[in-house]
Amino acid sequence: MNRDFAPPPRYRTLWISDVHLGTRGCRAEQLLDFLRHHDADTLYLVGDIVDGWQLKKSWQWKQSHNDVVQKVLRKARKGTRVVYVPGNHDEAARPYCGLDFGGIAIRAEAEHRTADGRRLLVTHGDAFDGVIQYAKWLAYLGDSLYTAILELNRGFNWCRMKLGLPYWSLSQYLKHKVKNAANFIGQFEAVLADEARRRGFDGVVCGHIHKAEIRDVDGVLYANCGDWVESLTALAEHADGRLEILAWTAQPGRAPHDSDEALPLAEPVAAKGKTACAS
Repeated sequence: MNRDFAPPPRYRTLWISDVHLGTRGCRAEQLLDFLRHHDADTLYLVGDIVDGWQLKKSWQWKQSHNDVVQKVLRKARKGTRVVYVPGNHDEAARPYCGLDFGGIAIRAEAEHRTADGRRLLVTHGDAFDGVIQYAKWLAYLGDSLYTAILELNRGFNWCRMKLGLPYWSLSQYLKHKVKNAANFIGQFEAVLADEARRRGFDGVVCGHIHKAEIRDVDGVLYANCGDWVESLTALAEHADGRLEILAWTAQPGRAPHDSDEALPLAEPVAAKGKTACAS
């Protein structure tokens, strides 16, 4: 197979969230490939990078998970500014917010100023999720159900791959089609945008709900990095301040989640709603 490709672009900023290292659902091989072929002046790790919730139940730490950690540390050593904003699944890191370890700055939240002058609040987003804040037992239950859906989805897509069919996500389908889930996502986006507006920011970058998005919410930029369990996406800022979502891509006709050979490809995903990339 011809692996020739143009030199990858260097971005001003990359945001990655919801990797969930330490779980079977984590697509560490794909993320490692993405990190090998995408560089940035600043890399934000926007929470749930390591899944402490699942690690308490069972140990699913592969060599590829170590490789991702080492790759991030290597980028930091080579001059990339790395900022780690812990989420609810890696909340054990929150007591260390304000400290720097191995060239990685751990912060409860961060402020990012784009090349075109916009001030963005960077936060994982769980602080604005009422389930996490007021019914954590329900969040644990939801996490277990999500893990079960991923297991079911894995077997289903193995069959689809054998039939030459593309990957199909049950959890994403449920998020988009189930009314309560759709309402939750819409409310989450609105609450995050309102918080950014209240604090004088031009926009917010978050993770948490595993749904990559760039859109305008009543004049405020809302951007979500997505995840590295299913959507395999990152948020990128170009040198001129434009934002776009990058999606890791596998070989044509193969499910990216089940491919055994990662390719250095990433495709932009169109933003929805009012132009948020260059406002």
